[in-house]
Amino acid sequence: MGANISGVTPEFDRSSEPRLSDLPENCVALIMMELDPPEICRLARLSRVFRRASSADFIWEPKLPPSYRAIARKVFDEITRRKLLKKDLYAKLCRPNLFDGGTKELWIDKNTGRLCVSISSKALRITGIDDRRYWSHIPTDESRFHSVAYVQQIWWFEVGGEFEIQFPSGTYSLFFRIQLGKTSKRLGRRICNSDHIHGWDIKPVRFQLATSDNQQAVSLRYLNNNPGHWSHYHVGDFKVVNPDVSTGVKFSMTQIDCTHTKGGLCIDSVLIVPKENARKVVESE
Repeated sequence: MGANISGVTPEFDRSSEPRLSDLPENCVALIMMELDPPEICRLARLSRVFRRASSADFIWEPKLPPSYRAIARKVFDEITRRKLLKKDLYAKLCRPNLFDGGTKELWIDKNTGRLCVSISSKALRITGIDDRRYWSHIPTDESRFHSVAYVQQIWWFEVGGEFEIQFPSGTYSLFFRIQLGKTSKRLGRRICNSDHIHGWDIKPVRFQLATSDNQQAVSLRYLNNNPGHWSHYHVGDFKVVNPDVSTGVKFSMTQIDCTHTKGGLCIDSVLIVPKENARKVVESE
């Protein structure tokens, strides 16, 4: 009898095994607080409980930069801001957002949580831009703004602009995106007209930036990149310490030596990006 009893193997009830979906939603949310956004999104696919937990505002608010409200005001109206969950706000801010009549664009860099800004040539102050003998706006699919400013020939070359916002703390790099020559497409092939390129190898261009808290940077550069290739000319860096205070940035590129003309240059935009991720962002442009 004892032998018969000892030979019986009890059947294990697998229905009693704990499952991930049995975890309380608030516990799942607390775990997600410690994860990065990509990890949160992967977990949200596991079950309905995880998906609901992943939408909690207290998970996503720490992922947003401290100045996210000021940033959101630049690109979304008040009604949109009120409707958005923090998760949706994070997702939208991580994508490029046009504002100021489509002449500027900003987004949050996922790797650093800092701000990236692109400013179109149409938002820059360009001396003589309304005189079609010297300047013109050219439509192109090689710009995120679908238009670039082209100078055929000019004596006094002066381009500048400014931008102000509550930048998340960190160090930022500022670039001008420019190209020697005018490109177009013919029979599906990209071609570059370099007929008007001249004067940029005689005297250097002066690149300059200044911030509202008295940071400054100046660099002198000859424009000698290959015609038909977009280049990012580094103007300088500036540091933001307090994200609760707006930082204004003024920038310019000038060549005002009137002893010679210069021309054949396209100006696309000005780019402000986190310094530690500048190379990656620039290479993706």
